[in-house]
Amino acid sequence: MTLSPRQQTITQFARERGFVMVEVLAAEMGVTTQTIRRDIGVLCDQGVLARFHGGASYRSSVVNMPYEARRGTLAQEKDAIARAVANEIPDASSVFIDIGTSAEAVARELLNKRGLRIVTNNLNVVPILATKEDFDITVTCGQLRQRDLALIGDACAEFVERFQLDFSVLGVVSISADGDILDFSLEDARLTEAILGCGRRSFVVADHSKFGRPAVAKVAHLSRVSTLFTDRLPDASWERLRDMTQVTLAPLA
Repeated sequence: MTLSPRQQTITQFARERGFVMVEVLAAEMGVTTQTIRRDIGVLCDQGVLARFHGGASYRSSVVNMPYEARRGTLAQEKDAIARAVANEIPDASSVFIDIGTSAEAVARELLNKRGLRIVTNNLNVVPILATKEDFDITVTCGQLRQRDLALIGDACAEFVERFQLDFSVLGVVSISADGDILDFSLEDARLTEAILGCGRRSFVVADHSKFGRPAVAKVAHLSRVSTLFTDRLPDASWERLRDMTQVTLAPLA
């Protein structure tokens, strides 16, 4: 499909900035927000951009959209997934919570539990969980990735490998139709395997936008996972994932 000059400009802005906001584009280009939303809709349908609340990001196989933008994307779906995960975790359990906005949603749902032992490399969840005086919280060591407050690297992986917990909750960048768990870099492969390995039961949390999303590095496989929690599979062809792991669909409230 041929893009209009305005749509080409929006694409260029998104490529340069990583993401674009509807109201900012409307002001810069002298058109209405409705016009920009229609253009963004076309670009998302073409796979050029990925929509989030208030704007869109450039679809890339090598870099993620900003954390705040991800936090506002598919929030209802992530909350539903988080509730389904929390239903599987009883009081007085030990849980690893990974980085990402879906894992952050799980942390909020776990506030309804009592006496949890939490290990995490996600600094975003620490102030959430710290409100519970009966929670025991351990933060991993590692290199701080400032854009999303994640602790990563070999030191973090080595730390995680020392634990054997009841549950581990892993957020992912992408899942392929072959069941590969994908990331933007192989640097996270050891940490991903450590997180899956530290839980007697390992959970992957992934909303439907993660299926088939472009990403370059294979870091694990669904066959290593106890349960995949998602709001829905994209279509019938993805039902084959059930041959690799248990799939739990979380209905919206």
